[in-house]
Amino acid sequence: MVSYESVLLKAENRQRAGAFKFRGAFNRLSQIPESERSAGVAAVSSGNHGAAVASAAEILGIPATIFTPKDVPKAKLDLMVDAGADVQTFDRSIPDREAPARAFAEDSGATFIHPFEDPEIMAGAGTTALELHRQVGKLDQLFVPMGGGGLMAGCASAMSVLDTQCRLVGVEPEVADDTRRSFNAGEPVTVENPQTIADGLAVPRPGDNTFAINSRLVSEVMTVSESEVLEAMALLFTETGEVVEPSGAVAVAGVLKAQPSGGVAAILSGGNVDVDRFPQVFNR
Repeated sequence: MVSYESVLLKAENRQRAGAFKFRGAFNRLSQIPESERSAGVAAVSSGNHGAAVASAAEILGIPATIFTPKDVPKAKLDLMVDAGADVQTFDRSIPDREAPARAFAEDSGATFIHPFEDPEIMAGAGTTALELHRQVGKLDQLFVPMGGGGLMAGCASAMSVLDTQCRLVGVEPEVADDTRRSFNAGEPVTVENPQTIADGLAVPRPGDNTFAINSRLVSEVMTVSESEVLEAMALLFTETGEVVEPSGAVAVAGVLKAQPSGGVAAILSGGNVDVDRFPQVFNR
């Protein structure tokens, strides 16, 4: 059995805008030509990508319009609004969540910023693993939360060069296991309207680009239950003082479930959880 203290944690919950997403968003937005920036950017997000795009846009002086579900956590909504973004909401259950943002971008001339399929988004996310490798050196296993697959695609690409012996383990909620099913099927599979406490990972289908990368480089995709995610959140707070949202605790839940040996690290992908919601973790 592996003790908790032996697991290294990459605390992306302390990143600007509260999640790893800022890495990819800033990388992508900073490459928009000056002549195109006045038209703005448009993004669709369950929260963290939108907050990251809004924050990067504010820094770079680019107008941002973010499309997000009506039930987005207030902590994430506030980050978007406070960064000056124009926030438009939609029903989470609509079949094509990207459609409103893409239509807006086409009509306005704004640049559409995909949350995980864009190569520059993946490359920015991959700096998480690049930085981790510089900080701790070689690892036996790296546990990474998986939604659309952009964080893993970037990290796996980096580790395939920096640390070829490191085993990449993707972790996703049992009730939003589109990547696990896709790996088993050998092609992207859709899970209709996944409902999970880990709202940032409630993606119905992995991206074509991210799946092509992850299916080559990732060793395993495992799932964790909702209660296991909550237990990981509680443990992280009581043992380290880190406030991590459900999506951000999924990788640690995977470590606790798998009980791996050797040099192990997990990415805490985000910490944007509502203040009034966090105590529910301990009540449950």
